[in-house]
Amino acid sequence: MSDIFVPGPVIAPRRRRSQLNWLLTVLPAFPLMLLVLRLWYLSRQDLPTMLLLVQYINPLGMVSALFITLSWAVPAVILTLRVLGGILLVSKPEDAGRSPISIAALRMPDWVVLIAIMIAAFTWQLRLLPTLELMIVAVLGLTAVQRLRAEPWLMRWITLGVPVLTGALVLIFVWPGVVAAVRGGDYGTALMLAVPPLLGPLFTGPVPARWARLVTHWPAVGAALALPIVIGVTFLRAPVLPSSAIEVGPAGEPAREVIRGQLIAVDDTSTTMLQPGGEVIFIPNGEVQSKTLCPEPVNPPESAVAVRGWAVEESVLEWIAPTRKVTEIDPRCLGRPRDRAGE
Repeated sequence: MSDIFVPGPVIAPRRRRSQLNWLLTVLPAFPLMLLVLRLWYLSRQDLPTMLLLVQYINPLGMVSALFITLSWAVPAVILTLRVLGGILLVSKPEDAGRSPISIAALRMPDWVVLIAIMIAAFTWQLRLLPTLELMIVAVLGLTAVQRLRAEPWLMRWITLGVPVLTGALVLIFVWPGVVAAVRGGDYGTALMLAVPPLLGPLFTGPVPARWARLVTHWPAVGAALALPIVIGVTFLRAPVLPSSAIEVGPAGEPAREVIRGQLIAVDDTSTTMLQPGGEVIFIPNGEVQSKTLCPEPVNPPESAVAVRGWAVEESVLEWIAPTRKVTEIDPRCLGRPRDRAGE
């Protein structure tokens, strides 16, 4: 008879461990499902087109696009589990072996948390960095409560002094952005910049035991339900093929037309293009007069707020990394042939 039918207090922990094992088994299939859905979305739900894309698209390019687009999600999951699980561990230690989030927090190595913090520091937008500061001081305080047996004054400094001091420094840095956001009516950005530094001391210690599961499990369940949807929507809009424009026409004559779309492949006989409507065009190589890469359209920023010259929608990598500035748009990207008068 299976263990789940054996009476006794060990049923629930074994059942929960079994469910957790199933979750860990299914979880690696999620990135593969995202890649397949991206191709299905790109092909406009046309199976032959999707099979053509599968044949020609480099899997490394798809994985690279997935990593670049969703690099923020991995540290978000790790840090959320560590904070919520840590709060449950210090608030209700008897649930340490019965809650999946407390088990995950208890078994999570410190080096994993450190790497997650470093990735988040470079990939999260500026308006999310105060939340990252909140998570960092929460992890430090909860870890001290769980592991240290230090003097009371030292514990008060770690759980109260460090969060207050760090929050004050962060608030001083982002205060110009808070003022600009309030003046511009962008109250959401103002709250994201100003509120997390004030909440540090509330996340470094236990909560009442009767409320522990409520304030940890329900936020974890909500995040678990919302995160796949957010990740899916974000990745489905990420470019995985280069946007190109091709001049087509007989050799030695003016271009007949300019075909714009996403370049799929180039072989010995033809160039394969995917147009915005989902149609696939095979252009004979003898009719290809020129090609060019077209820049991706840049969406206008949701917020015009900047903190000391740093736009709130930019991450550290976007702020310090060199970027290619487009000063002039190639006429072929606008659907017009090149002006060959000067050639």
